[in-house]
Amino acid sequence: MSDTQTAARQGLLGIPIGLLVAMLALIGVLLMPLPADLPVAGQRVLAILVFAVVVWITEAVSYEVSAIMITALLAFLVGTAPTLENPEVVYGTSKAIGMGLSGFANPALALVAGALFIAAAMTLTGLDRRIALMTLSRVGTSSRHILGGTLVVIVLLSLVVPSATARAACVVPIMLGIITAFGIDKRSNFAAGMMIIVAQGTSIWNIGIQTAAAQNLLLVGFMDKLLGERVSWIDWLIAGAPWAVLMSFVLLFIVLKLLPPETERIAGGKEAVARSLAELGPMTSAQKRLLAVSIGLLLCWATEGKLHSFDTTSTTYAGLVILMLPRIGVMNWKEVQTRVPWGTVIVFGVGISLGTVLLTTQAGQWLGAQVVAHTGLGVVGPLGIFAILGAFLIVIHLGFASATALTSAMLPILISVLLSLPGDFSRLGMTMLLGFVVSYGFILPINAPQNMVCLGTETFSARQFAKVGVLVTLIGYLSMLLFAMTWWRWLGWI
Repeated sequence: MSDTQTAARQGLLGIPIGLLVAMLALIGVLLMPLPADLPVAGQRVLAILVFAVVVWITEAVSYEVSAIMITALLAFLVGTAPTLENPEVVYGTSKAIGMGLSGFANPALALVAGALFIAAAMTLTGLDRRIALMTLSRVGTSSRHILGGTLVVIVLLSLVVPSATARAACVVPIMLGIITAFGIDKRSNFAAGMMIIVAQGTSIWNIGIQTAAAQNLLLVGFMDKLLGERVSWIDWLIAGAPWAVLMSFVLLFIVLKLLPPETERIAGGKEAVARSLAELGPMTSAQKRLLAVSIGLLLCWATEGKLHSFDTTSTTYAGLVILMLPRIGVMNWKEVQTRVPWGTVIVFGVGISLGTVLLTTQAGQWLGAQVVAHTGLGVVGPLGIFAILGAFLIVIHLGFASATALTSAMLPILISVLLSLPGDFSRLGMTMLLGFVVSYGFILPINAPQNMVCLGTETFSARQFAKVGVLVTLIGYLSMLLFAMTWWRWLGWI
């Protein structure tokens, strides 16, 4: 990068331009005339939200640093604002920072942390790699079967590895090893198609399984805080998995059409996978125990509210206790702490806090009322609401590098919009369906971490990714409208 480019990125006094823009946007909102129906604290929280959105879109600072900045802004801007109950009294920084940290007491945050622990256990024991290789060993040697087997691996790992980035990080080295063992050119259509399937298949199954993606768990936290109820793991699966199955076939079809493999059959493919599997040796005792706990957790998640009353977070933590017990477990604290991305936990806690404060200060309700009053959403019916808000999320996601950041910024506002709308429809169901659309990171590699993991293999270009992604996005959006008119309506979610 040249000195001129560096200076352009850094801006004034070495401060990133994105951060300067965010600060100016914050000040701009604070200086705007205060609407009569918006409390002072609400205006200040909206200013903080605008600051957060600009920082997240521009990636001027890391998400972890932005979380600390947001907490500090909440402490001082809300802390010096008059309370809603008594305009003569200010919140005080002590209460305001408590509001900024309230998300850390949310069960959804605990579930995120638990999910990261399980993902770490999978990587530590190598069980994720074994599952992937055992699946590929059974799919045959034709290029179509191998690409289809890649999708099957994604589905299976989505059930037991509750982190999209961790799944991609596990599968990518395996696929690269297969490409090398097969003697295939890294820039071939076959290699490109395989890696694009890993990236976009991961996003598709983020929608199908509640515990497959961090943004889903954040959404569950917002449901608890803002709606007072949430969608269970099995109900999410019943709603989302049929769509994910359909789109898996669509993705495979599009890849085969746009990136047709150079050869129909890969010589020595089955043997290469068998060699990689043999190198792992027999299944270890730790892998067996982790597999047993994972299957037990799946059964607990799937039967919540049916066979027992224990919530997903509680059962997950019971599983973690087993995984970390001396002699019985598969990992200790030292092994865990180096493998868990603690910054993700911080970002989640602050994201939930910001969404909660938006409603506590009436900012979310005010913004929702403005959207309803000026967009005509109140007269289009539930299907129209989903179509418009879903399209909005797809477009705005192009500016975000993280579905988690998009969820933190937009879903509390959209929930407020839903609560402000007239009509008889399921606000909880509509929130879940809009949460599905948040995972649409199909067009640009930068729109999801798993995309960037796959892009780093240099097997495909951003242009190839976008060619596939535009079609997946268009067909996915239209199929969601079809599901909204049929399957999701029959289930009572819309």
